[in-house]
Amino acid sequence: MRIRSPQNLVAGLALIAIAVFAIWLVGDLSQGSLRVIGPAMMPRWVAVIIGVAGLIFVAAGLMADGAPLERWHLRGPFFICVGMILFAMTIRTLGFLVAGPLTMMLVGYGTSEVRKLELIIFSAAMTAFCLVLFVYILDQPIPVLRIPGTSIRF
Repeated sequence: MRIRSPQNLVAGLALIAIAVFAIWLVGDLSQGSLRVIGPAMMPRWVAVIIGVAGLIFVAAGLMADGAPLERWHLRGPFFICVGMILFAMTIRTLGFLVAGPLTMMLVGYGTSEVRKLELIIFSAAMTAFCLVLFVYILDQPIPVLRIPGTSIRF
């Protein structure tokens, strides 16, 4: 069988691998039932849906003409990984008002098409939205602002 769309085929195989890994991760957890939902039900079924989407991509890669594999750039994944580490290191020590925009500003440089003003506006808007959602609506115990060397904590 000839591969007609290598990009779809590789994407489908990657989705299937992610789904299998996720199903393996929740293997020890109880799924429960529809009356009493267990901790594995949602992750397991999301993984199944991702796996089915992967199968669709694989089928499309084998049956329909499509794009060839493009060159992979490491810039985006690098900045995302560094951003996650930065957020983890700053959320408890500096608070969300510093960690959120700082992380979004860093991750925004994962593309060569970054525009500083748009990134600043986006970071401020997303920080405000997430602050209202997680701290005030969902009442999550997230440190809002901490200033090191002082007793100021919100």
